[in-house]
Amino acid sequence: MDCDASMSGRPRPSSPRRRTARQQDLLRRLVDLLAAEGFSQFTVDDLAERLRCSKTTLYALAPSKQELVLEAVREYFRASVPVVEARVERAGDPGERVTAYLLAVADYLRPLSREFLTDLLASRATADVYSTNTAAAAARIRTLIAEGIEAGSFRAVNAEFVAEVVAATMEAIQRGELFARMEMTDAEAYAELASLVVHALAVGRD
Repeated sequence: MDCDASMSGRPRPSSPRRRTARQQDLLRRLVDLLAAEGFSQFTVDDLAERLRCSKTTLYALAPSKQELVLEAVREYFRASVPVVEARVERAGDPGERVTAYLLAVADYLRPLSREFLTDLLASRATADVYSTNTAAAAARIRTLIAEGIEAGSFRAVNAEFVAEVVAATMEAIQRGELFARMEMTDAEAYAELASLVVHALAVGRD
């Protein structure tokens, strides 16, 4: 029996294989399930039961549980790009664009459960996908800061260094370290990070 329903995913533009609309719908629902509950405890039989489809249908997406998980993680990150960039495009000055980017990332990552994040970091393959996307986020922040410097809105700083600091903080937020130490939610942490970066870069500050 085939599956039906939907969700949205998150970034990294790699070239996804061509799928039918039904397969794409199934992949999005798989993303939704894993994001909410993690993936270490699931077998392929469990996934087929929860998604109300056959194992054959799932294996048409990927040949093993590990590959299914990887496909879901890649899809989640890949789909974030247009969503996050749309928020940046609607922002005004460079400071607002940096803030919009960080808050959009926070909103996009909010559906990810602690179970999912724990499983994500425990697996080398999925952790590599996460690291690649964090590096992509750092590169985007670096570009936004460089644009602000060029426009005269930000002080002349080492944009690459600031981007690496932001990326390291983003990783700490997603690992739950700030929540554990300060009981600060991810959204609150991202808001504070955005405010810190924009105020630190503002022209006129020593």
